[in-house]
Amino acid sequence: MNVQQIATRLMQDEVVAYPTEAVFGLSCNPLSESAVRKLLDLKQRPIEKGLILVAPSLHFLQPFVDFSHLSDEQLSRLQEQYEHPITWVVPAKTEVPDFLTGQFNSIAVRLCTHPAVKALCEKTGFALTSTSANLTGQSPCRSADAVRSQFGADFPVADEVVGQAQNHRKFVICSQTNFSDKDKTCSTMPFGAIR
Repeated sequence: MNVQQIATRLMQDEVVAYPTEAVFGLSCNPLSESAVRKLLDLKQRPIEKGLILVAPSLHFLQPFVDFSHLSDEQLSRLQEQYEHPITWVVPAKTEVPDFLTGQFNSIAVRLCTHPAVKALCEKTGFALTSTSANLTGQSPCRSADAVRSQFGADFPVADEVVGQAQNHRKFVICSQTNFSDKDKTCSTMPFGAIR
């Protein structure tokens, strides 16, 4: 499917697969509880873990992040470009539902420069939920064909390629007063455990 077709599916509250910096991700409309619950069911992911949101700019993250609790230095670091994808755990606005934040008062966000992510956010007007496109116990998908192999031939997947990043991901926890850098790999540290 092309990006416009995937954007249409997102706006219809469907779960889709799209390429990121390193692997394919599963996504849905983060503003729709029914869409998020479909995603969580598909991944067999506990709601308590929370989800990551990806977007090409902070503009798309404004409904979710409480920027008033971040310093100018933290905002600057959040917007920098890095060698590896970095997911930031930042204060969530109080109105952000727990089906996105899980058991936390924070939310994980990543600025992503992948062209498909940029196009999907621009066409839908919202950030994308992001969790790796793989079934429990299987490797994350690195191609549209691998997504179809795991999720079925009719699963909505963007026929685009992933970026060149390795599977390494760095999590940075932001609070009002400090940064705590922790290098983690996706396979050994689930999001919910880094809080």
